[in-house]
This record gives sequence, structure tokens and C-alpha cells, in this order.
Amino acid sequence: MNGAAKGAIIGGVFLAMLGGAGYGAYTLVAEAGSGGGQDAATRSAKESGPVTEQEAARTAKAFLDAWAAGDAATAARLTNNQQAAQAAVADYRAKALVSKAVITPGAATGATVPFTVAAEITYEGTGKPLAYDSKLTVVRGLTSGKPLVDWQPSVIHPQLGKDEKLRAGAPAAPPVKAVDRNGEELTAEKYPSLRPVLDQLRQTYGAKAGGRTGAELWIEPAAQDAPKRTLLTLAEGEPGTLRTTLDAKVQAAAERAVARFPEASVAAVKPSNGHILAIANHRKDGFNAAMEGARAPGSTMKIVTAAMLIDRGKAGADQPAECPKEASWGGRSFHNLKKFDLPADATFATGFARSCNTSFIKRIDDVRDDAALSKEAREVFGIGLDWKTGVRSADGKVPEATGAAAAAAYIGQGQITMNPLNVASLTATARTGRFSQPVIVAPDLDGRPIARAERPMKPAVAQQVVRMMKLTASSGTAAEVMGTVRGSDKGAKTGSAEVDGAAGPDSWFTGFNGDLAAAAMVEGGGHGGDAAGPVVADVLNS
Repeated sequence: MNGAAKGAIIGGVFLAMLGGAGYGAYTLVAEAGSGGGQDAATRSAKESGPVTEQEAARTAKAFLDAWAAGDAATAARLTNNQQAAQAAVADYRAKALVSKAVITPGAATGATVPFTVAAEITYEGTGKPLAYDSKLTVVRGLTSGKPLVDWQPSVIHPQLGKDEKLRAGAPAAPPVKAVDRNGEELTAEKYPSLRPVLDQLRQTYGAKAGGRTGAELWIEPAAQDAPKRTLLTLAEGEPGTLRTTLDAKVQAAAERAVARFPEASVAAVKPSNGHILAIANHRKDGFNAAMEGARAPGSTMKIVTAAMLIDRGKAGADQPAECPKEASWGGRSFHNLKKFDLPADATFATGFARSCNTSFIKRIDDVRDDAALSKEAREVFGIGLDWKTGVRSADGKVPEATGAAAAAAYIGQGQITMNPLNVASLTATARTGRFSQPVIVAPDLDGRPIARAERPMKPAVAQQVVRMMKLTASSGTAAEVMGTVRGSDKGAKTGSAEVDGAAGPDSWFTGFNGDLAAAAMVEGGGHGGDAAGPVVADVLNS
């Protein structure tokens, strides 16, 4: 048989398949620097310049041969990170339990060589196939000048990230069957955004839900508290049923909504009890930004600022509120979008609805308390408390600030950070007048403590904030978007946040429709109604 077209497995030892034309004969010892196969003049001169396709093909084949043969030391010497590569190749057999495999290189494109792996994982006498595609890149060694595989964990498996490992066996956490609040099963296949959430739910509640462990191949995360990611089920376990607060219908709408925009995230909660109804992300990095993100929320923060100003008697929905084109504080000038202004008799509610920055900043001098905004966020809205939602989440930060930083904080910039779940909770708190910490799993399942705000919002304050959000939805910056939302009991707030180094501002939008509140953020999405608005509208219509 032609050795350039056939891979073989002999006695359980791997042999890389010599696929693709142009590979030819190659002496592994010579490339590894042990002599032979090259004339002295060639070997004495340090090679330089870009790696050629021929060099990439030869080096890739030699590395894949060594890996497939289980020769970790030789494979590692053909990389630019011998220690990491040797451990990973050795672990492939010893800890990922790969008993046999055929590795087939494809044709090199420049310095990149794709390859396929057809492996078998064997656990307690039972084998299961594992097939996947990966690729490697060949670079020139910094000191030797030799072509070497640029070592990345993804060479071993494309889903491996930095410091992650491939492992197989019986995992510590049994599988779970997560269901929504109506008993409908939630799967990562149907709701892709939920994959990191479901992984965390399994890790935390698998045993509590009464499941029985099976056997799997998984990715061991770099962080201790991060969940394992299952790649292959070797032996079925018995999942326990875990009821969540999610709503399959709302989740489906959220999945469709974020798919419309790159780098989009949305969260939906039930204001009356804080139950999380949906979490969705559409991001290249797979990060659960809807719950774990930390970005400046822009003018959606004015919900908190308005509540604080009204609470302290420094503003009222129907009171006049000057809105000039620009306002200065702490040596920094702030302006409204496109430097608009409002008539002298404009009310604070109009300034809120039109998202007038200056009508907020000009009231800092009246407050005369650098901690006022931070106190309002923590004591009334629960921001900065230790939220225990049931999965990993960030609680938002509103630190005390002075000078220009204080002015920036009033309009959701500066040092303030939040995510869509935090902002959805702001809207839910304003809607009901009382903070209900968002949860995705009922706290009585594990007895975890729930964060509680020190005080409710004063009824008169809540009434005015809700009225201003309704005005924003009917005739303010959110009117166009909210006009597509069915129902009459609805309110909203738009926002955009400038981010250092970004090409455009982040788009933020939050709103409520009856007993449903949602907030979305689209990185670099522009102004609030441009991208985040349609995402929220779709969710509110669910």
C-alpha cells in the first residue's frame, strides 16, 4: 500500500497518516538536530526568513508522527514550547485515555497545516470514537532558526484554551436535566447561549439534583471555579432534574434577538420576584457577558441617578431642569448628543426622556455628597451587594467618586461597571419600588443567602421614575423602539457608553413591559436604540 496515503495502528501505538502530496521522505532525527539528512554547510548556517510550505509540511508531519506514536519527548522537541507540549502529548494517552488514533495531515497553506484526528477513547474496557479537525502553524525558532510547531493547546484539540487540559473518566458532578419554570427541558443544542450556564448548574447542583455519575471526555478549565466542558459521553450517567427560573419561550426570543447583532448580550427578569427568565449572548469568545460582563452602562444609569436626586429633593419629574448644550464639572466639559439643548422651561422628566446629560450633571453641586450615588445604588438597587444567583455573576460597581469622575458617574461613565443582568435589575427595582435579587435557581435548593437591599424606594420616588421611563418609551429616545412592543404598561431608558480604544460606543437599552424587564448591551453597537433597543423589544414581546 502507498505509505503516503495510508495510516495504520500497530499494537495500540499511533502512526500519523502521511496524507497530501509533496510531503515525501523525511528524516525525523535530522530535523530534530541529531545529524544526517542535511549537508554541513546548510546545517551550520542559521535559517532565516518566512517558513516555506515545504518546511511547514515536513515539520508538521514529523510532529504528528511523534504525537501519534506516543513519543512525547520527540514531539515536544519539534515545538517552540517543549515543556507544555510534552505534558500535553503524554496526557493525551495517560489522562485523556486515547487508546488509538489516526492523524492525517492536509496540505499546507503557507505555514499552516490542517489535520484530522480519528481517535478512540477507552474507559473500563469500553471504547468510543472521537473525530475532530484541528490545525497547527509552523514558525521559525528564535534561536535555532529551525521550523518548529508554534505550540498552542488547540493543537491537541481545537476547543482547548490557554492552560486548559483534556481529561477523561468519571467526573465529580453527575449530569443534570435542567428545566424551565414550566418543566420544559433546556439544552445547549436548542439554546446555545445557555451552554456556560448549564455547565455551571451541573457543577454546582449535579449532586443536589440526585443524578448519578457516568464517564466522559471533558475539557478541564484553567480556573478552579470554572465548569468542565463535556466533549464526549463514554458511559451514560443518570441525570437529576433541576428546575430553574428560566422561561423557554422568553429564552428562545432572547436567542433570536441577540443573533441579529455581533457581540450582543441580553438578560430578562421578572420584576415581582427577581426570577431570571432569559440569558443570551452572541459573542465570538463565548463569554457570558449578560451575567459576568463589566462595562460602563451609559445613560441607563440615569435610572439610579434620577432616583437619588428625587429621593434627596434635588429634582422632581415636573420640576424645571436646565438642559444646556454643555456643562462643566471638575475641570471637564460634558455635552449632550450632537450638543442639543432644551427650552428653559423643560422639566426633569423631559430631560430624562431625551437623555439630557447636562440636566443631571448640573445638579451635582446641589447634592454635595460624593457618596450619594454609590449609596443609592447599594441601599436601594442592590448594586455592589454579593449576589448569589445560582451561577457565576458580577454584581455591578458604583464606587464613590469626586470631581470629573463624579460627573461621569451620574451619566453612567467613569468607574461604573455593569452588565445586562444588573441593568435589567435596575429597571425591575424601579418598576416595583423594591429590589429582588435576581436568581436562576431557587435559594431553598441549597440554602444560599440572598442579597437584600437596606431599604425600598420611596413610593413617590418610584412613581416618578416609572412615569419618566414611560415618557421615554412614548415620546423620548426610546419611542421608536418601544413603539414595536405590544401592550400599554411599558417604559424604557436608552444609553450609550464611550469605551477607550473602541471604534464606537457600546449600545445599551433597558425596558419593562408589565411584569417583564430586560436589558441589552451590544459592544460597539452605537446609540441605545440602534442595536440594543431592538434586542430588548424582541424579548419584551415574548
